[in-house]
Amino acid sequence: MNMPPSTIERLQAHLKVLTHDIGERSVRIPKNLQKTARYIENHHRNLGIPVKIEPYKYHGITVENIVAEFNLGKNPSYHYIIGAHYDSVAGTVGADDNASAIAVQLEVAHRLHFLLDKENLNIHIKFVSFALEEPPAFGTRFMGSRVYAKAAKKASEKIDGMICLEMVGYACHEAGCQGYPFPLMLFDYPDTGNFIGIIGNFGSRKFMRKVLTAFSQNSRLPVVNLTVPFNGWIMPSVRLSDHAPFWDNGFKAVMITDSAFYRNPHYHLASDTMDKLDFQFMAEVVESLLIFCRTHQ
Repeated sequence: MNMPPSTIERLQAHLKVLTHDIGERSVRIPKNLQKTARYIENHHRNLGIPVKIEPYKYHGITVENIVAEFNLGKNPSYHYIIGAHYDSVAGTVGADDNASAIAVQLEVAHRLHFLLDKENLNIHIKFVSFALEEPPAFGTRFMGSRVYAKAAKKASEKIDGMICLEMVGYACHEAGCQGYPFPLMLFDYPDTGNFIGIIGNFGSRKFMRKVLTAFSQNSRLPVVNLTVPFNGWIMPSVRLSDHAPFWDNGFKAVMITDSAFYRNPHYHLASDTMDKLDFQFMAEVVESLLIFCRTHQ
């Protein structure tokens, strides 16, 4: 009898499709963005999770945020978003940045769908896959997360917290392989990159404590946290993903990250390929997110 695929095998399968079968997912290849959007959409639909496509225009082409949502409980009291961008920077297949995050996002949806006790979790979750995060859209009104957050604010959407997955697949274990932005290198942070980082702004402190408490229960994945004032403007490197538009629109949000270029030497290079990733590390990120979903109250 064949055993069902494991979390690691499913993560690897997602990475193969995203980085090998589809490849570069930059805005200069719109057809690949469309292929990626359909892959994400079909994954959720095949699980029976309702999906909504939210298209918008970017300089004459149509791009899409993909929103999958379901209730884990009869009348959920808590509403969370687990978000990640699915585009890559031009010239790369973006394995860590950001196929790793999309794979984790899809696997969390898969695992939650099959939880036997999901009726008791009392949460509503949206898995939002954002179209454009990389340059040249980065920092503009065309970022998928900026489009979504602006619309959510206008609609007074209930969001108790947004979790942004940004590069969650790279680990290093040699002393000195982990770097930090100024002035964090002056503090007693780990110099090996075997941990996951959680970054929040002051307005998200209570939500971040919930996420940190949950992640800390997974002894197989060390976690380091950072809270920044002024929505991170005094340390711009902590704003380089899809959580920042949620901060700017008054929502609670945290970024879950392997720290990007402070650890991964393949950042934004053609060498950012799936053979560089640590799939056990990614699987532990999945487990930590599931712990949060079970213990979020």
